[in-house]
Amino acid sequence: MSRTRVKICGLTRHEDVEAAVEAGADAIGLVFYPPSPRFVSFELAAELASRVPPFVSTVGLFVNPDPAFVSEALARVPLQFLQFHGDESEADCARFGRNWIKAVRMRTGIDLLEFAACHRAASGLLLDAFVEGYGGGGKQFDWSLIPEGGLDTPLILSGGLDPDNVAEAVRRVRPWAVDVSSGVESGKGIKDAARIAAFIAGVRHADG
Repeated sequence: MSRTRVKICGLTRHEDVEAAVEAGADAIGLVFYPPSPRFVSFELAAELASRVPPFVSTVGLFVNPDPAFVSEALARVPLQFLQFHGDESEADCARFGRNWIKAVRMRTGIDLLEFAACHRAASGLLLDAFVEGYGGGGKQFDWSLIPEGGLDTPLILSGGLDPDNVAEAVRRVRPWAVDVSSGVESGKGIKDAARIAAFIAGVRHADG
């Protein structure tokens, strides 16, 4: 069985980056969407990214961004991946010459196979719950919406995951990776080191 990768998203503090890395996270996410309570400035993002050691990826999250804004982020923050959560087309995502991930807001009626066909160049598809606005808001979606047999594109499972349900999620969905933000927080944008460690332990337990 392959090892499920783990991304801890929405980090805003140095100690939270260190907790994620110490617990064994494969990637950390920095939010460049101003309406989000987890938004970080380029200055803070650069400081946080400087705490990330080799072989742990830093991902920048954007929602319908102006291209110049993404270009500035790339110039000022060492990002290995871009993650798009809005209504961006494949061309919008690919224009920056970096590996990118596209979020899918899952709800009844979504055709994931068709969505994947429209974003063939994506490094992965992140499946999140559909809510008003952007971001999953800690809500879980119906995992049966994922096609039997999965997709050719790696799937990243998100939406309402926490230390209590992540093991079941990994066993049932068998995603390439899982992504969590609010499920390991003590407050919006404030991560809890013990919850991060418990979340990653749950993933490893499910991996066997």
